[in-house]
Amino acid sequence: MNLFKSSLVALACTGLLACNSTPSQSPTQRDGSANISEYQAMARSNVVSEVGYQLSFDLTGDSRFNATTKVEFNLSNTKEPLTLDLNKALISKFAINGKRIYPNYNDAYITVNPQLLSSGKNTIEIEYSREHSTNGEGLHRFVDPVDDKVYLYSHFEPAAAQQMFAVFDQPDLKATYEITVSAPKSWSVISTMRETSIDEQANQNIWTFPVTPKLSPYNFSMHAGPYHVWEDNSGKYPMRLFARQSVAEQVTAEDWFTYTKQGLTFFDDYFGIDYPFKKYDQLLVPDFLYGAMENAGAVTFAENRFMYKDTMTAAQRQRLASVIMHEMAHQWFGDLVTMKWWNGLWLNESFASFMGTLATSEATEFKHAWRTFYATGKQSAYRQDSLVTTHPIEVPVPTSMNAFDNIDAITYSKGASTLKQLRHLLGEETFQLGVQQYLSKYSYQNATLDDFIGSLAQASNRDLSQWTQDWLYQAGVNTLKADFHCENGRISQFSLLQTAPSSELPTLREQRVQVALFSASKYSIHSGPIVAVTYKGDKTEVPELIGEHCPNLVYPNFEDWGYVKVQLDEQSFITAKEQLSKVSDPLLRSMLWQSMWDSVSDGKISLVQYINVALVNAPTEQDYTILGQVIGNLKQAQQYLNSMAPNHKAYATKVSKGLTQMSLRMAMQHYDNADFQRRWFDAYVSMASSKDALNHLAELLAGTSNIRGLNISQDLRWKIIIQLNRHDYPSSAKLLTTEKQLDVSDSGQKSAIAAEVIRPQAQLKRQWLHTIEHNTSMPFSKLRVAMNYLYPSEQKLLSAATAEQRLANIAEIDKKGPVFMRAYNRRLIPTACSNASVEAINEVLNTETGLSQMTRRALLETRQKEQRCVNISEMLNNSN
Repeated sequence: MNLFKSSLVALACTGLLACNSTPSQSPTQRDGSANISEYQAMARSNVVSEVGYQLSFDLTGDSRFNATTKVEFNLSNTKEPLTLDLNKALISKFAINGKRIYPNYNDAYITVNPQLLSSGKNTIEIEYSREHSTNGEGLHRFVDPVDDKVYLYSHFEPAAAQQMFAVFDQPDLKATYEITVSAPKSWSVISTMRETSIDEQANQNIWTFPVTPKLSPYNFSMHAGPYHVWEDNSGKYPMRLFARQSVAEQVTAEDWFTYTKQGLTFFDDYFGIDYPFKKYDQLLVPDFLYGAMENAGAVTFAENRFMYKDTMTAAQRQRLASVIMHEMAHQWFGDLVTMKWWNGLWLNESFASFMGTLATSEATEFKHAWRTFYATGKQSAYRQDSLVTTHPIEVPVPTSMNAFDNIDAITYSKGASTLKQLRHLLGEETFQLGVQQYLSKYSYQNATLDDFIGSLAQASNRDLSQWTQDWLYQAGVNTLKADFHCENGRISQFSLLQTAPSSELPTLREQRVQVALFSASKYSIHSGPIVAVTYKGDKTEVPELIGEHCPNLVYPNFEDWGYVKVQLDEQSFITAKEQLSKVSDPLLRSMLWQSMWDSVSDGKISLVQYINVALVNAPTEQDYTILGQVIGNLKQAQQYLNSMAPNHKAYATKVSKGLTQMSLRMAMQHYDNADFQRRWFDAYVSMASSKDALNHLAELLAGTSNIRGLNISQDLRWKIIIQLNRHDYPSSAKLLTTEKQLDVSDSGQKSAIAAEVIRPQAQLKRQWLHTIEHNTSMPFSKLRVAMNYLYPSEQKLLSAATAEQRLANIAEIDKKGPVFMRAYNRRLIPTACSNASVEAINEVLNTETGLSQMTRRALLETRQKEQRCVNISEMLNNSN
């Protein structure tokens, strides 16, 4: 219950409270929660327009903040009640068109009787206070454990602006924002616009900001605290970078500014529209829920993903450049032109993923960015699209609570891949022209998928309705295979065969690919003819290749134009397996490596065969990106073997020893190449489990042993300590305690939690599980760390001890909401690589009918992955 000032309570007796009640029945009546349905949101935007917010915040650093929202808007219909979103605030004043009344407020939104509103312009003013958020949404508050300084940042996507101010919290009610902020004198305040003045008071400064352009609520932001700031005015737009003072030395500002300038130049040219928000601020913030967020003119990034206590590796620098470009693309596609409702979120993210990769490859030193995309993002999309829970790219979103239900690799990477192949289908210049026309036509407005496709169709003078139906409204990934015959050493027949994943997903699609032929000799693979083919249906003839020399290897998606899984023909598979290291083209070699791993997942070869190929070829791999891809698959192979215990124990021990020895040997050999050395050493640490390997890690930690060229940074110290505790190495608990005292930083505290929860002790696991499920005071960012490290793959018995409890409680835990469950479902749904585990999940799916869509989907995916693990184990049995 909210408390109000006595003078305000007295107004309830005037009869206004009764006038402000909601009709008992209404087609737009909400359910009392903070969520709003698409229908209700559209009904609201049909009557509300020309919205402007005047916001005032009084920030002291304490756990609560005081604020005032004044919202002006036009109303075209005064027959239905109107709701204004404001989450869990303590309201002290509420006035409509200058008349102070008692609000009809349910802690989620205020319902306004239409009789109190006018047709035309209206003003609502609210004074309130609220607790700062600690879960990464709304106006998040963080206290630095090193120096006790307080930092604030906002995060609103999908609908959390209401946790900071009163708002019509939906993307198609774009508005202007004018803010004033009172903050401690040592603080900076950052928002969409650069401040117009800073008025110095006795203990506080008053920051005044100009009116913003029209923005959706989730694109607006405000951040405050004693941030360290770097500035660079050498480019077309002024740039600033912010980070907490205690971690400022971990930031290489030159890299940030270099990539940012490169991106702004690229996008100004590509989009044909100057960057719309005049200045470009970026902030590194703690406890962030995601990788980054495209707030207009003030982008936020997760500290833990972009801050290191050592020199950044090439992979880390590329990731930084790529994410900077992704969020920058959103400034046009997402902020300038915004989706109308959350079903358009996929296009927002897909386009930014596509354009971010394009900009990284063309504007930075990372010219191989598309190869990285293939090895990481695109493989995630193929895996997601092969699950029983696959879904079309474009899906309905019933309410704001469901906005992130389908935010996954299909949304990001399949969507980006689809746009990439559409660009090849239409032509690069035509695609760019269509994008420019779309952004120009809908600037500062909301738009739909039809608007975007319509712009591309107009630019290409092509009907894209069938393409849209096949690619965006139908789920599943197709498979492509070359089918050919040779006579007298020459191709006599050549066609491409396209198959659908199942009878439930029968769609066959049209796209443009390149078919490449290769011949093999004892020492190398030689490139032959390459032809571009637009294929559709189940069979497409390729007459251009008839008469060519019979190849040893055919790859029907050369250079990765298409979104399709490639099934190598029998001869090509044999050539790839036997002569993988001789393939000079790095993207093709990456694709062939992936074909090997896909064959394990699809049950075509055993895990033994892949590991044997990797043990022979990985040490000779000279491409940094491919090496990361192969090491990632080897880590997954080891996890499979751990999950299969006690089956294949002898083989698992042998493989673990072989992988750790290989990783250590390669880390030692690459003393003159820090990137390769650190990639191999990271593999060594994560795979180490034998007594000898753990002894060696302890010696490296103590400084009694060393590896030439390797710097044991604070980040590496924690990785080693976590691994030693994972395997209950003698004195590992003491090492943890000592390191925790030496490193009191936020990242140190989280690493200490990881090292503690990963220890193989039953009582400790139960205590932490209880904390995860019931603790309300620990910051969510730390609970998430505990979830991630609680049950590593080899601790099957410890996981089994609480598996029944976790499944029994999942319906109750599910009530914690999507932010919590996104992390919980990823790590704490029980798995055991067994048929019994599959049946246990079946039981929950059959009995718990009230689960959220997100959690039900997670259970279905876990069941399928469990079945795949069982199948891989059985294949391994047959190969031994």
